[in-house]
Amino acid sequence: MSSNSGDVRLWGGRFADGPAEALAKLSASVHFDWRLAPYDIAGSRAHARVLHKAGLLSEDELQRMHAGLDQLEADVADGSFVGTIADEDCHTALERGLLERVGPDLGGKLRAGRSRNDQIATLFRMYLRDHARIIGGLIAELQDALVGLAEAHPDVAMPGRTHLQHAQPVLFAHHVLAHVQSLSRDAERLRQWDERTAVSPYGSGALAGSSLGLDPEAVAKDLGFEHGSVGNSIDGTASRDFVAEFAFITAMIGVNLSRIAEEIIIWNTKEFSFVTLHDAFSTGSSIMPQKKNPDIAELARGKSGRMIGNLTGLMATLKALPLAYNRDLQEDKEPVFDSCDQLEVLLPAFTGMMATLTVNRERMEELAPAGFSLATDIAEWLVKQGVPFRVAHEVAGECVKAAEAEGKELNDLTDDQFAKISAHLTPEVRRVLNVPGALASRNGRGGTAPSAVAVQLAEVKTDLAAQHAWAERR
Repeated sequence: MSSNSGDVRLWGGRFADGPAEALAKLSASVHFDWRLAPYDIAGSRAHARVLHKAGLLSEDELQRMHAGLDQLEADVADGSFVGTIADEDCHTALERGLLERVGPDLGGKLRAGRSRNDQIATLFRMYLRDHARIIGGLIAELQDALVGLAEAHPDVAMPGRTHLQHAQPVLFAHHVLAHVQSLSRDAERLRQWDERTAVSPYGSGALAGSSLGLDPEAVAKDLGFEHGSVGNSIDGTASRDFVAEFAFITAMIGVNLSRIAEEIIIWNTKEFSFVTLHDAFSTGSSIMPQKKNPDIAELARGKSGRMIGNLTGLMATLKALPLAYNRDLQEDKEPVFDSCDQLEVLLPAFTGMMATLTVNRERMEELAPAGFSLATDIAEWLVKQGVPFRVAHEVAGECVKAAEAEGKELNDLTDDQFAKISAHLTPEVRRVLNVPGALASRNGRGGTAPSAVAVQLAEVKTDLAAQHAWAERR
């Protein structure tokens, strides 16, 4: 069926002319809101049912209406019906499509008791709720890859850093699981956001509800909103905090990916040589044949900035809008649509990069004790001997100074040198001047000891199982 039969507008009765071509071009949103078409049709089915329940559609009319919507849905799915710029938005395009299929007398009844204001507020929630689960599932797959890295290298030591300087030895698995934890919070934010967003604005009308005796709770149930309909119709049509919160969550995911990406970029340099990227997840140079570039990681950094920009622009749009609906809110969709699109293409590539990288165990373990990273172990060993930490800290610092002056590491100092620095530094201190001992000693909850990391792994796997289950309920 043709998609260009006639001009349909959802407004205009009091207008003698127009809209001007310039206004029509400015107002058009169908080029980006067409992705909401399946949700719009689902809303129309539910709305037809409450019109029937209120006595405004006969049983025969309801059946013919649903048949027309079914055909329209099929035509949208296969591309034989599409919206055009002349339609202004997806709602107008789909009304045109319905009128073409069931005629203006029956099709014209569907508009009663609803507004584009409550429609878009509902459809937008439905769309983002579905994509929250898609993104949540992709995050879980990335976490699975990171957990796989941790499990494949349970005893590999590496230099832990603060300020990008050597700090203390840690297990590589411990470091990787730190990123899993931050992604777990992102996934939890998505689940909590979904819980708050499971409320339907359908039935709010333009802002004041409807006098037609419709049933917003029935529509909410029909459309899968577990917490029913909104408690205030003005808030239902005007609020976009659910969009802003979603934009923040996606930006935060981008930031957390960017932090991992930065480490991969650094670790992949010749100077670090901690990891080697798989050829399938790297790119080359157009002029330098030796290059193997971490483009996925670099694109993750770039896209994180893009998603932060989406959030910032959206917040600026929402600032100072009076109640209820304002046309400014047409600008609320493209930023989060873009953030969804970026994450849904970035996360699979990022997961592939992490799942296939090679860890250079020898290089990591070579540098784990470097940079005097066992100094804290000296200080804490002294504390166990009854030395106040203030004094222990100073003594450990003197050990560092002595080793640095001779170009040595701490465990290269002789017993005499230790004794000269402090009488408390007996030969027994050597028990903590090795990486395995330093790691094993930090066995409290959340620590870097192998036993503590094993607990972290078990807890993460339990959380991931629940996350996968939530993401798959679409």
